[in-house]
Amino acid sequence: MEAHDINHRDISGGGARAAVFGISDGLLSNVSLILGVAGAHPGSKTIIIAGLAGLVAGAFSMGIGEFISMGAQRELFERELRLEARELEERPDAETRELAQIYMERGLPNELAREVATYLMKDPKTALQVHAQEELGVSPDSIGSPIEASLASFFAFAVGALVPLVSWFFLSGTTAILASVGFSALATIAVGGGLALLTGRNVAKSALRQLVLSATAAAITYSIGHLLGTAIH
Repeated sequence: MEAHDINHRDISGGGARAAVFGISDGLLSNVSLILGVAGAHPGSKTIIIAGLAGLVAGAFSMGIGEFISMGAQRELFERELRLEARELEERPDAETRELAQIYMERGLPNELAREVATYLMKDPKTALQVHAQEELGVSPDSIGSPIEASLASFFAFAVGALVPLVSWFFLSGTTAILASVGFSALATIAVGGGLALLTGRNVAKSALRQLVLSATAAAITYSIGHLLGTAIH
């Protein structure tokens, strides 16, 4: 039999997830903001200011929000791990029976389940890791980095938000709107396709879904901006 290796990506740190959501959110929110403002037909300077404000505010919001949420999640996991470590130290026999029961419920014969549980409980570090995975659904070595997730979210959002804004530095009016829509559509397709490659899904379907949802949001905000601009004028 020919041996083969499967290389799995390390997705436990939270950075990859934060980057994917960050660039997608940055692209969608800022193209919607820019087109919403453009729908009211102000000057290019106003649109650039609005787009830059959306980029900066959104990047900080995403970065800080990711840091707080990941930090809280990490602290919760660390608290549960401390409790579990104390239980393993104070009640090893009960924890061994509990682990054996888990394996029995998964189909292992009773004697084998007890043997496996007893063997795993010999090393405190292994025991904590196994109990954490079985009871909490998390590994002590991969509970995520708030800083990594925060930075990934911040910069990814900024990159995504910059895409629909670039054309306004060089163009104006309808030409700038069309260029902004075009660049955003291409970036949206790329993000959707890239996400599909990461998750093993159909690239065309994922890219089309991303494009349709983003186009719908952008069209609605442009229409609202146009109506508001007409009403205010």
